[in-house]
Amino acid sequence: MPAYVVLYRWTDQGVKNVKDTVLRAREFIAAVEKAGGKVTSVYWTQGRYDLVAISELPNEDTAMILSLSLSKLGNVRTETLRAFNPEDMERILKKMP
Repeated sequence: MPAYVVLYRWTDQGVKNVKDTVLRAREFIAAVEKAGGKVTSVYWTQGRYDLVAISELPNEDTAMILSLSLSKLGNVRTETLRAFNPEDMERILKKMP
């Protein structure tokens, strides 16, 4: 399954509701699992981003649906990075001329 690293920044609303952040993360994990994916890690961070999550999702459409559904709630803004493991990179590099 494709892997994704998602960087999260709280909105003003998200900061006001910060005490619910762990609950919101659990709800997101449940949504990912319901969509056929898996969240491998969630970290709350210091610095430019407030959270980082690493997920495996069935496809790009599922990644977009989950991202839009989460953003629609208004607590976070996201930046999503498609991630490639060593096996993915070996396969890709073999296709290079």
